[in-house]
Amino acid sequence: MSLIGTLTTGVSGVLSNSRALNIIGDNISNVNTTGFKSSKAVFGDLFSTSLAGGTLTSQVGKGAQLLGSLQSFEQGAFENSTSALDLAIDGNGFFIVNDGTGNFYTRAGQFRVNENGLVETLTGEILQGFQITGGTVGTTLSDVSLTGVQSQPQATSIFTLGAQLDGSAATGFTFNSPIQIFNSVGSQDILNVQFTKIAAAGNDWGVNFTSQIGTVTGAAVPPAFDVTLNFDTTGQLTGINGGALADVAITLDYSASSPPAAAAQVVTWDLADAAAASNGDMTAFAAASSNNSVIQDGFASGILIGVGVDFDGTVAGLFDNGQSQPLFQLGLADFLSPTGLTRLGQNLFAESRLSGQPVISLPETGAFGSVLGNTLELSNVDLAEEFVQLIKTQQAFQASARIISTTDDLLTETVNLTR
Repeated sequence: MSLIGTLTTGVSGVLSNSRALNIIGDNISNVNTTGFKSSKAVFGDLFSTSLAGGTLTSQVGKGAQLLGSLQSFEQGAFENSTSALDLAIDGNGFFIVNDGTGNFYTRAGQFRVNENGLVETLTGEILQGFQITGGTVGTTLSDVSLTGVQSQPQATSIFTLGAQLDGSAATGFTFNSPIQIFNSVGSQDILNVQFTKIAAAGNDWGVNFTSQIGTVTGAAVPPAFDVTLNFDTTGQLTGINGGALADVAITLDYSASSPPAAAAQVVTWDLADAAAASNGDMTAFAAASSNNSVIQDGFASGILIGVGVDFDGTVAGLFDNGQSQPLFQLGLADFLSPTGLTRLGQNLFAESRLSGQPVISLPETGAFGSVLGNTLELSNVDLAEEFVQLIKTQQAFQASARIISTTDDLLTETVNLTR
């Protein structure tokens, strides 16, 4: 081989190793980039030439070339975050984001709510998910939006009262249990349950219901009672109105209440279990009367104050009325060949011919991973390994440069032969 060929071989080593240094430098500089996936340089030899008639033992290479880089999609470590919209994928998949022209894919889950109520990346791409309506997950990807989200009110339909009535009280003793309930428009009402000891010799109590803003339909006028509760000699509730124990239905009319008008509603007082026996919440022992607990299923309307994300990618709204409501379920994408994705910068990837088309599904289905809220996936760059590769590549670069300088010396000696 000529000395010029040797010089070209050295140059190829310098060029390929300098490009490999660029890949290593890119990895090291992105060690703190959320969701970054490191790359590795892949080398190949240049075409060779055959000497001595083309025998296999006389093939000489022409140097090296950088064939390309392979990206590693190995899982990065996780870091806790204080933001509910900092998300990470534990397993396979990419978040799907859209910039208005098409979908892109990322493992970096640093999202925020923009001025239009849309959940977006820090560079403005909108997170994509399936909207949940009436508990049903939609079938079309759309922008994850928190605009105009509020919790609808729910009218109270049932309540359970835990109260102790003083069985040793004198006839005519009264005790009140005010219960907070809600009507169909979310207005708060106080349903007062007044207990009156009927006879000192027995353990029966008369009950009257009154509403603060509505009217109890069919309510009796004291001293008559709406309902009579019958307790046995152990202070346990055994019946109502002298008969078997059953739940009590209370009908409320809000037609005369202040606006907004609310629909009439029936509120059930849960006194008996499925076997028509006492649930044990009402007692009449020889002890001071007291209210112990109230459970009711109504609530007022609520304003969105925060969000939470479950493992299955469900984005739930948290409201100031104490309720939560599923709003979206995030979509994830995966590819047959993630290493074929096109890097766009800013932690984004685009599909390419080499990656194949995206497979889109929900988290925790099939081979897709789960979504972690308040968590970020860190870069998967291994600094120790990168520094080892840096040293090896530096030495290869220096050795290739030495080939050039040595060849230069030989060329100089060749020129000097004529002197």
